[in-house]
Amino acid sequence: MYNFDRAQAVQQRFRGRVNYAAGFLLLFYLCGALMAQAGRRPATSREGGVMVSIVAARADKSTTPITAKQLSVYDNGSEQTILNFSPDPSPARIVLLVDNSLTIRADVEKLEKAAREFAYEIFEGDKLLIVGYDEEAEIVSDWTDNAKSIESSLRLFRKKGQPHLFDAASAVMDQALRSAPGQKHVIVVISDGLDRGSRASFERTLADLQRLDITVYAVQAQDRTRGAIRRDVPKPKQVIDKLVEGTGGAIFSIDEPGIAAKSICDELRKNRYVVSYLPSSVPFGEPRSLLVLGDEGIAVRAKTAQQPN
Repeated sequence: MYNFDRAQAVQQRFRGRVNYAAGFLLLFYLCGALMAQAGRRPATSREGGVMVSIVAARADKSTTPITAKQLSVYDNGSEQTILNFSPDPSPARIVLLVDNSLTIRADVEKLEKAAREFAYEIFEGDKLLIVGYDEEAEIVSDWTDNAKSIESSLRLFRKKGQPHLFDAASAVMDQALRSAPGQKHVIVVISDGLDRGSRASFERTLADLQRLDITVYAVQAQDRTRGAIRRDVPKPKQVIDKLVEGTGGAIFSIDEPGIAAKSICDELRKNRYVVSYLPSSVPFGEPRSLLVLGDEGIAVRAKTAQQPN
C-alpha cells in the first residue's frame, strides 16, 4: 500500500541522490526552498506583467521574424495588451523523465535509445538531467552536456515496480527545476502516461507545471492498458495528451527517437519566444484560461491556463 511516509521517502531519496551526484547544486536547491516559502508564482516582467513562454513558427517554414502585432493573448477570455514579445535564445534545462516500471511496453534498449538521442541533439549551453522512475525517482545521469558520459550512464536503466509518474514529476519540479532563472525548463516524459499509486494527483501535477511555466514533451510508448477505463485517474493516453496540451508541448513516438530529440531541441532553440502582458479584467486568486493565437500562417502553442499566485 502506498502511503504518505513512502511518498516522503521517495522525495528524500531523490534529493539525496541529487546532492550526492552534484554537490554544487545544493546551493540552487536551497535557493529553491527559500523561494518555495512564498509559494509557486508565475514569472513576472520588469513592468509587472506576466511572462509566458510560447512556441511560434510560420507554416511556410520561412525565417521572417514574428512580431507582437501578429499575436493575440486572451486571459480568461479577455484580450490583453502585449507589453513585450521577443525570441528566447536562453539555454534549456531538459529533464528526461523515463518510465522504468516493469510492465511498460518498451524494452530497456528502446528506453536507452530514446534518451541517448537527446545527448547528441542538445545545443551549446543546454543541459540534460535523466531521471528513471518506478515507485521511486532516481537520477540516471546528473545535469551535463557530455554525450559520452550520458551514454555510459544509461546502463542504469532497469524495469521493475509500478509507475509513479505524478510523484516523479513533482520531485523533479521541487528539486531540479525550481531554480536556474533565465533558462527554459522542460520535461520530456518517456512513457505511455500510466500512473499507478502516486500520492500526487494528476490535477495538482498539471497545475504546478503551468504555474512554473514548465513545458512537457512526450516520447510516447504504446499504452500498456489498451485503453482500459480507470476510475481514479485519467487513462494513460489522456494523461499524455493533457500534460502536453496544457503546457504547450508536443508528442512524438518512441519508435522514432531521433526525430523526437531533434525536433524538440531545434524547437527550443529556434522557435521559443517570451510574451508578457499586464493582466486586466481577470479574477484574482483563481485559475484562468490562457489562449495565445497567431495570425494566419503562424502556428502558436502555449500553456492553456494561468494558475494563481
